[in-house]
Amino acid sequence: MSKFVIYPAIDIRDGKCVRLIQGDYSQETIYNEDPVAAARDWEEQGGQWIHLVDLDGAKAGHPVNDELIGRIAKAVKVPVQVGGGLRKEEDVERLLGLGVSRVILGTAAIEDRAFVSRVLNKYGKAIAIGLDARDGLVATRGWLETSAVKAEDLAVELAGEGAQTFIFTDISRDGMMGGPNVEAILSLAKISGRTVIASGGVSKPEDLDHLAVHADEGIGGAIVGKALYTGSISLAEAVSKFS
Repeated sequence: MSKFVIYPAIDIRDGKCVRLIQGDYSQETIYNEDPVAAARDWEEQGGQWIHLVDLDGAKAGHPVNDELIGRIAKAVKVPVQVGGGLRKEEDVERLLGLGVSRVILGTAAIEDRAFVSRVLNKYGKAIAIGLDARDGLVATRGWLETSAVKAEDLAVELAGEGAQTFIFTDISRDGMMGGPNVEAILSLAKISGRTVIASGGVSKPEDLDHLAVHADEGIGGAIVGKALYTGSISLAEAVSKFS
């Protein structure tokens, strides 16, 4: 069976670890005042990766929390991936230089394909493509806007340009604790022929089971946020089960 990785999520806003409901900046819960401490905690519980989102950056259109992200990357031994507002090559280069292992491009995949092609060619596996979908269409700019581009169509195109990893979020499931959209995630993995990391809706251990059974078909892991912070899922138990 292919490896299935749990990615504990740390969403950063105003220097704190928060969670939003369906990307709504007005529906915020603060879970930890110190994201560095949160990252260390997830590592101690067995986390094999840390998933960071610069929410301020996603909204602003450029990285905002670089200094904090760099401190997190240096504070843990496990690899860190980061998304949020990455739309310029110098921003990608700077974050990778701060010790980040993989950066996630979202809005740029729609709005600046030349940039995406360049960094895929230059950095290869260090680039992941975030496909955040609302009713199957890719949302951009911190989910504040919805494009007319189908997530599956974009995945096929970018796989052809060298993308190896996609992170798929069904926005309607995010923060709602209602379970992931396994059908859509699996379909994306099959049609793109690439690894897809599930994001949004994972609320209980069974949700991870439903995803992990498809590890050999391209679902390579799941990003888990709220369920870890509320205790609905134990990171240590989940990592032990799937490693």
